[in-house]
Amino acid sequence: MGEAERGEAAPRQNVTYFCSQQHRTLIAFAVEATVPEAWDCPRCGLPASLDSENPPPPTKVAPYKTHLAYVKERRSDKEAADILDEAIQTLRDRRKRGEVIF
Repeated sequence: MGEAERGEAAPRQNVTYFCSQQHRTLIAFAVEATVPEAWDCPRCGLPASLDSENPPPPTKVAPYKTHLAYVKERRSDKEAADILDEAIQTLRDRRKRGEVIF
């Protein structure tokens, strides 16, 4: 079964990758294939390399920021208060003219 039906398997080479969590991953490549320098560790998802002595460091993950956090980076509290006062005044003026009804 297997080889008899599908033919012979291509010659393969086994390559070991190492991640910073000291996981070892053995990947089989065709002999003609170009072996990549880096591979994602299937156990932890960190990058792994061929060098067991110097595995790549874990990638830095930026924390999730809300829209408000981005706004606070760009505006000071005084600027935010000024913009809010201006928006409230504009809304009140439009209500007096009858453009906004609620």
